[in-house]
Amino acid sequence: MRKLLEAGAHFGHQTRRWNPKMKEYIYGARNGVYIIDLQKTVECITIAYDKMKEIVDNGGKVLFVGTKKQCREATKQEALRSGSFYIINRWLGGTLTNFKTILSRIRYLKDLEKREEDGEFDLMSEVEASRLRREKEKLSRNLEGIKEMRKVPNALFVIDPRIEHNAVAEARKLKIPVFAIVDTNSDPDVVDYVIPANDDALRSTSLILAVIADAIVESKNGVPVVAYTKDEGENVTMKDVIRQTERENAEKLARIRAERQARQENYERAQAAREARG
Repeated sequence: MRKLLEAGAHFGHQTRRWNPKMKEYIYGARNGVYIIDLQKTVECITIAYDKMKEIVDNGGKVLFVGTKKQCREATKQEALRSGSFYIINRWLGGTLTNFKTILSRIRYLKDLEKREEDGEFDLMSEVEASRLRREKEKLSRNLEGIKEMRKVPNALFVIDPRIEHNAVAEARKLKIPVFAIVDTNSDPDVVDYVIPANDDALRSTSLILAVIADAIVESKNGVPVVAYTKDEGENVTMKDVIRQTERENAEKLARIRAERQARQENYERAQAAREARG
């Protein structure tokens, strides 16, 4: 639990921006911000880990979805590390429910890449070659992480089901299990395996991504990098979380006051200099 605490996974959204269905995962509130119960987060991660490993043990493939700007690189890296698929730019409508069309776009992308590699573009007019390169780059941005996906995945891992609502809806329609990092402003009912945690902070999402990727890696007889590492301070309680939150809030307030005082002093010095110049 200490790793989650240090990653800021306990910080939810402001109390005025919440989904009442997340109540069971909330420990309390401090300074207008909900505090997520990290003990429940640990329990949920354990359940999600075991289920994800079971899916991959049975030959299942996983699709990671994280289009939030701050989460894109971590999503891509953990998907690659675990030999999974990923989408980090834009979810194309029908990626799951109309997969035949997506497959045709993937084939077209591969065709464009081969034609460019074979030097065909060099034989075209500059205008036509430029058009095809732009088309290839656009397709590549959206399809790079699923170019080798031959069928719909057996599980979806999502960062923020509110942002990725289209992906979640398509998965649910096809009865594909959805794993997700769910913050206090999201609806947990649309997710099969909820991991209550801060879905905005990079350290929080990166840590949970790594643990879920470890489940896949372990299933493939690889070596997990996070899941079984010793976590110093396993006796951390939610009271410790609250105390740390209060310390962080006090430090933040002190920084704000110091910055405000510095601005005031700079203003007064500038004012005095102007008066001295007459």
